[in-house]
Amino acid sequence: MIDVLVVDDDFRVAEINAKYVGKVPGFRVAARAHSAAQALSNVQRGTIDLVLLDHYLPDQTGLELVHRMREQGHGTDVIMITAAGDVTTIQAAMRLGALHYLVKPFTFAALRTRLDSYAALRRTVDRVGGRGIAGQEQVDRIFGALRMTSAPASPGLPSGHSEPTTDLICRVLHHADHPLSAHEVAAETGLSRSTAQRYLRHLEQAGRLRLSLRYGDTGRPEHRYAWVAP
Repeated sequence: MIDVLVVDDDFRVAEINAKYVGKVPGFRVAARAHSAAQALSNVQRGTIDLVLLDHYLPDQTGLELVHRMREQGHGTDVIMITAAGDVTTIQAAMRLGALHYLVKPFTFAALRTRLDSYAALRRTVDRVGGRGIAGQEQVDRIFGALRMTSAPASPGLPSGHSEPTTDLICRVLHHADHPLSAHEVAAETGLSRSTAQRYLRHLEQAGRLRLSLRYGDTGRPEHRYAWVAP
């Protein structure tokens, strides 16, 4: 089994990511951390194989954490999972040895593709011979293990709708303890209200959400949406 440390300052996001990891054969969540200090403490115990690392942490950035790990001699593998999409951060992550970089919001399929390629890398290194001397053919095989094929898009999405955004809205509704309005969904996801409303309408028509009306003082009902368990 590959032991994974899930690092995210948002407790809910960390829990979602941990559940995703638990669904991939060969992987298990060894620990969760919500700060760089907690993450480093877990890495120092020497039982973590892979860190799924957010960049925006309350005490340090994810990249600063990776830098500290390398300074202390920890070669623990890292996959960045973050909303930071600027080229400077991406390049810095590459230079520090991050094996993959996954931008939020993402789907389970996107994460699984990267975890599968990471598992393939470990298997390839083991077959080549661990610390033995590798020829060019073996080197090419090791580097090639990290190559991925793109996950197929989900069928049935209307034009202008993306799978990552749909997945993000579904996650928010799935974990909400009460029906949410388009305004509340927009606030939770960072989307505009009109975009959230468009996706909510499609998901309700597809039977994945339940629509209810709440009447206020103005008499105009507010549309509220709740997750429908499959």
